[in-house]
Amino acid sequence: MAPRWRPWSRTGFAFASFGVALMVAILVSLCVGRYSVSAMTALHILGEAIVHPGQAIESMDQRIVLLVRAPRVVIAAMAGAALATAGVALQGVFRNPLVSPEVLGISQGAAFGGALAITMGIWGVPLLGIVFVGGFSALIAVGMLARINGQTEILTVILSGMVVGSLFSACVSLLQFIADPNSSLPAIVYWLMGSFATATWDRVLVSAPGLLLGIALLWALRFRLNVLSLDDSEARSLGARPDQERWLVFVLVALIVGCQVAVSGIVGWVGLVIPHAARLIVGHDHRRLLPATALLGATFMVGVDTLARTLTAAEIPLGVLTAIIGAPAFALLLRRHFKDREAT
Repeated sequence: MAPRWRPWSRTGFAFASFGVALMVAILVSLCVGRYSVSAMTALHILGEAIVHPGQAIESMDQRIVLLVRAPRVVIAAMAGAALATAGVALQGVFRNPLVSPEVLGISQGAAFGGALAITMGIWGVPLLGIVFVGGFSALIAVGMLARINGQTEILTVILSGMVVGSLFSACVSLLQFIADPNSSLPAIVYWLMGSFATATWDRVLVSAPGLLLGIALLWALRFRLNVLSLDDSEARSLGARPDQERWLVFVLVALIVGCQVAVSGIVGWVGLVIPHAARLIVGHDHRRLLPATALLGATFMVGVDTLARTLTAAEIPLGVLTAIIGAPAFALLLRRHFKDREAT
């Protein structure tokens, strides 16, 4: 009699596959482009950089791999993993698989901060700071609107997020209307569509702490996310404090989205589609779902960014590609989800 294939064995195989897929996506991204580099050359350059970190960069291959593509790959992987993790956390907290980080209006608030900075001619680290302020301002506004009689209901949070998001989107449109059509307007439009084209190691150092901290703290809350996926009464009976812990998740999502938007603009669909794909493979337990989603999100974002800069002579905005890929994929996943539910 053949041995049974145990769920944890299947999950281990899935995680190994996710890790291999991410490594392949990173290697391909380092090699392909207008100036191609062989896989062996790229691996040798990375090995030398790790073993001898202070070594001078002299050849063109080294410049392309270490200074142009490597920081872009690192930011893309971190942003993809963080956005996907944020999507999983929100879907668990709201007990709704259709929720994404955009539902809280944080992305729109961060977009307004970035558009305002560009309109004022502010770039670099100050722009990142203004983006953070915009994102957290949106979260604070949602919290103030959603709290009624000292309590916060999930439905009021969603509705407040829609209101605040619409308000900040209108403010962004107003900034586009008054922006200089020859300078700031094109920059705002391109930035809002999303791109990692401006990735540098300095930007990696700026964004990495927030993105990695957000992922790590959400991972630390993995058991609580399982509890928060239950009804509030059941969660309280298990010792949870739904209101406080829910807002802790919201703050971490705001941190992640603010860091991501600050370095690459608006990138949608990652926090909505990737959690569904991971859930189909590893199940609903957040102890497995969170790391699986992070790996899939990083692989997806690195792959999409590679396509964005290689499909055409001019780089395609990330937001366009994620929507083109994400919308049909989400439709298929959603259709499969309802078919499976009807079958049971």
